Amino acid sequence: MDALAKLLTVLPWWDWAALGGFFAGWTGYAAFAKRRVSVQPSLLAASNRVRRQWMLQATKREVRVVDGVVVQNLSTSPSFFASTTILIIGGLLAVLGSNDHASSLVAEIPFAARTTSLVLDFKLVLLAAIFVYAFFRFTWSLRQYSFGALLLASAPERDEFASLGEGARERFADRAGGVVGLAAEAFNDGLRAYYFAFAAAAWLFSAWAFAIGTAGVVTVLYRREFHSSALALMRD
Repeated sequence: MDALAKLLTVLPWWDWAALGGFFAGWTGYAAFAKRRVSVQPSLLAASNRVRRQWMLQATKREVRVVDGVVVQNLSTSPSFFASTTILIIGGLLAVLGSNDHASSLVAEIPFAARTTSLVLDFKLVLLAAIFVYAFFRFTWSLRQYSFGALLLASAPERDEFASLGEGARERFADRAGGVVGLAAEAFNDGLRAYYFAFAAAAWLFSAWAFAIGTAGVVTVLYRREFHSSALALMRD
């Protein structure tokens, strides 16, 4: 109990409130987005239907070179972000290793909150944890794209699909499209972590900036996933 009480005194109550709102906003929006799909299609759900249709069309093509190239191109985005995330994590760990220099650097930023080295370390650790989570999601997305490529490469020939019937095409489209959809979902989670990392970076300025940044990120994510022009075109 004494250790917990000492931990709570590290930050004022408004910082703890902003931090709690940050995690509530992130996890709450993720849960909301999954449930909202049953009522209103999201950009991810709409694109997943297109992915299934793509895999269904692939069963009717004799040559699937283009499909393989598309899967490879899709996997370049999580690969790029995973590599970039490693560099960001390394930079944050380097800043943690030079605490005194980092504290003086943050103190020179206009409007930045004046905090102790311990509090600054706490904020940097939060940022590093967010990017570690993003790295795992990006690499998992990359692996799932490779699984989708394997399913596509193992698909029977067009004539064999024709002899097996339409049910075989549908089952393959469900499997292959589902795997590629899971890869896209993991990539979306990684991107979402990047968005919330910007909100966490606002904590260096103040708890109010942290709270406003969290609310702003949730608003941007909601509008892009449920009310964007891209969704209107994908859904039609």
